[in-house]
Amino acid sequence: MIFYLDMFLRRLRRRISRSENLIQLLGLSRNPQGATLPGLVIIQIDGLSRQQMERAMARKRLPFLRKLLVRQQYKVFSHYSGLPSATPAVQGELFYGIPCAVPAFSFFDRETRRVFRMYDCDDTLTIERRLEAEGEPLLKGGASYSNIYSGGADEAHICSTTLGWSGMFSKGSPFALHLFLLFNIYGLLRTVVLLLYEFILAFYDFFRGTIAGQDLWKELKFVPSRVGVSILSRELVTAGVKLDIARGLPVIHLNLLGYDEQSHRRGPTSAFAHWTLRGIDDAVKRIWLAAQASPCRDYDVWIFSDHGQQEVVPYPVETGETIQEAVERVFDHSLPRRGVGPQERRGIQSQRWRLFNWRFLMRPLIQEGEGRVAEEDHRPIIASMGPVGHIYIQRELGSEQKRSLARRLATEARVPLVLIREGESRVAAFTPQGEFMLPEDGARILGPQHPFLREVVHDLIRLVRHPNAGDFVISGWRRGGKPISFPVENGAHAGPGPDEVEGFVMMPADTLVSGADKGYLRPVDLHDTAMRLLGRRQPLERCPPVITRDTLRIMTYNVHSCIGVDGKTSPHRVARVIAQYDPDIVCLQELDIGRLRTDGADQAQIIATYLRMDHHFHPALRLEEELYGDAILSRYPMRLVRADALPGLPDRPQLEPRGALWTVVEINGCAIHVLNTHFGLRRREQLCQARALLGADWLDCAECQGPVILCGDFNALPGSQVCRLLRRRLRDSQLELDRHRPHKTYSTRYPVGRIDHIFVSPHFEVVKVEVARNNLACLASDHLPLIIEVRLKRD
Repeated sequence: MIFYLDMFLRRLRRRISRSENLIQLLGLSRNPQGATLPGLVIIQIDGLSRQQMERAMARKRLPFLRKLLVRQQYKVFSHYSGLPSATPAVQGELFYGIPCAVPAFSFFDRETRRVFRMYDCDDTLTIERRLEAEGEPLLKGGASYSNIYSGGADEAHICSTTLGWSGMFSKGSPFALHLFLLFNIYGLLRTVVLLLYEFILAFYDFFRGTIAGQDLWKELKFVPSRVGVSILSRELVTAGVKLDIARGLPVIHLNLLGYDEQSHRRGPTSAFAHWTLRGIDDAVKRIWLAAQASPCRDYDVWIFSDHGQQEVVPYPVETGETIQEAVERVFDHSLPRRGVGPQERRGIQSQRWRLFNWRFLMRPLIQEGEGRVAEEDHRPIIASMGPVGHIYIQRELGSEQKRSLARRLATEARVPLVLIREGESRVAAFTPQGEFMLPEDGARILGPQHPFLREVVHDLIRLVRHPNAGDFVISGWRRGGKPISFPVENGAHAGPGPDEVEGFVMMPADTLVSGADKGYLRPVDLHDTAMRLLGRRQPLERCPPVITRDTLRIMTYNVHSCIGVDGKTSPHRVARVIAQYDPDIVCLQELDIGRLRTDGADQAQIIATYLRMDHHFHPALRLEEELYGDAILSRYPMRLVRADALPGLPDRPQLEPRGALWTVVEINGCAIHVLNTHFGLRRREQLCQARALLGADWLDCAECQGPVILCGDFNALPGSQVCRLLRRRLRDSQLELDRHRPHKTYSTRYPVGRIDHIFVSPHFEVVKVEVARNNLACLASDHLPLIIEVRLKRD
């Protein structure tokens, strides 16, 4: 009854959902309801290092992300960004599997002879076409929000390659759009209030920066940028993603920019930067809940940061001159042609408004950069929108002349690190302290404690040897001191610093991840994992676990024919619930094999294959070729002892037949008897079945000696006569643990009773009891799985 009430309420909420109404009003396409195809939502929190993520969690700035780790069986990996540690390079590797897609956020493209800036539409389109020629796009058929590239998405919004909101609202009539705004008046009011509040904070920040001696015009420019990126962009993207989830798009990637924008301006540890994380956390929560409620797909939601940020000192503050002035001063003494060519003097700040394509609002605040470089212009070109820059010399230089210029940049211009190509595969490095060679001197430049030393040295060499890298690659990284960024900013990324290159990835604990054996992931690993999850590559096989614990984990789970409370039939989802809790032995009830109502699937085989476990199945009910019954799965060797029916009531032959299954599991030379059953619904029937289990054919059999575990759905509460009868022979595991309050297992949404039990013999010590209450478990069946951890007592 509770199950059907829950299904009714879900369908009712779906019918009155704002997203569902908007899909109809705008005439948007969607997948058929009830599909159980995999789907993926990837949420990027731009610029948040793992260190700052953990700090924000400790300070309760990210309560929902913490909840995912604690309650929803998520796990966290370190994410090595690669080099440059900037969004265009990371997304090139994530979306297309191509490392080091660009040498920096701004660089000189030798093929077109233009200075590329990766917020410019034409520039990013050119790079994306090159990536498409080399790699397979991840977002094909899906949607891309607030990114550098579209990633091959059918629908790209607020991206550098498209600009603005492309096409989503073009199909709806003005009347439909106004009606939608009326339906969503609460959301509109919420956004307006947040915008007003953020404007107040922004102007407070503006006056604070001005009093501190910051440039008045730059502070003023940052006010609309802060409000637009921190609030408006986030709310628009969140609304669009929820709509696409309701439509059932297979893959969606979105980028939340607020923290990165604030960090560039005020620093990654600043209170204003961390304040934006509260809103980002709330946006993640809304998207995650929408994905869990989707009627169209079984969505996974990943949260990751593309890179981190370092606290930096602006180069002009450190030296009293811009990097362009310093390079011109050094080169004027060494090159016959004086002056430098096109230069990049700005950071990314205030440029993200371009993504909205609302240039009429931002025209006074955005400076246009130089375009194409003429063939006859042989002046050096400087591109330095961050702590990594490139200097291009439009003439041939001898090896010694090049080394001399690099040495002077490090000593006279006080550039912390200058890199040039050396031979076929090496890189010469120049610092104010001396000269080094990569890869052999990597630890001396970056420090032996760098968490990704070997890979970051390899990527530094790859960056310097990129076809569009400068003749001189300049970096603000310095060991033992605060790094430098060449524009005026307080937080930066792109270089090899530990905080710059270490982001994080959060995903469900049962996800089979490519490259996880390294102990960290990089974007190409996420690309491959996502392609496999979406069925576009051969899925990874689950490796048999290496068991190091001295305890045994047992689960009992009534899976309701793998029909969830959302109406979806999904053995795969049930298997994922089981995998998240890592049991050694699993007792399942209500499995279908070959039944028309569940698409003829062999549910026991599907679940066992996913978990890489052996299994035995007993059909309590046979309807011609259709089977319905119980199973025992084990990762240890197991043999079947008995599988048979349990007695019913002679005067009620129409009652559903019930059965039991008895196996012996061999663990380190010890034979453990495991029994699984599913009792009837009536008290007389249950008593009859309990007495049979306690009789000579089962538990009182001469063969049933030693450790015993009895699992099942007994349809009886702990105080019932049935449970009291079973406790004469065995112990209720939930009552064995000191200071443990027994958990209810039925039903999932509103647990009202403890009818699923695990009884153990006195040979065991119960060390842990838990009932799975994460969102996936609450969806997959009408029962919650009960898991216990036991240890065999020593004689």
